[in-house]
Amino acid sequence: MHPALGLDYGDARIGVAATDPLGILAHPVETIELATTNTVERIAEICSARGVATLVVGLPLNLDGEEGPAAEKARAFAAKISARLPDLPLVFVDESHTTVDASAKLREAGRNAKRQKSVIDQAAAVEILNRWLETTLPPLP
Repeated sequence: MHPALGLDYGDARIGVAATDPLGILAHPVETIELATTNTVERIAEICSARGVATLVVGLPLNLDGEEGPAAEKARAFAAKISARLPDLPLVFVDESHTTVDASAKLREAGRNAKRQKSVIDQAAAVEILNRWLETTLPPLP
């Protein structure tokens, strides 16, 4: 199950985050620019280098909880990754408000998220992984 790689898929960039080998914490990894990078191959390289055991892809749902065009794009991208890495489990996590949450945390840390788009994408990927970790970690005694 761990380490896991979290992906915040967008029209211009993909934010990437990873868990530690024990799956306790998520941390930012990088931002992949879609226009200049073979994204599927870059994700495959990251997975290989980090020994990734699970891919976690953010699924942007509408306010009513239904899937719209953005979710279709995320699913289509995830299908390309699954075709390239067929033995790697892939799960979707509702990514609603992850960018808003990430922006707020960056502001609290004294960072200007609007001027650091690549950072915000990574922070959103961290939020996606944190949501997934919350559902997979056993409760504390």
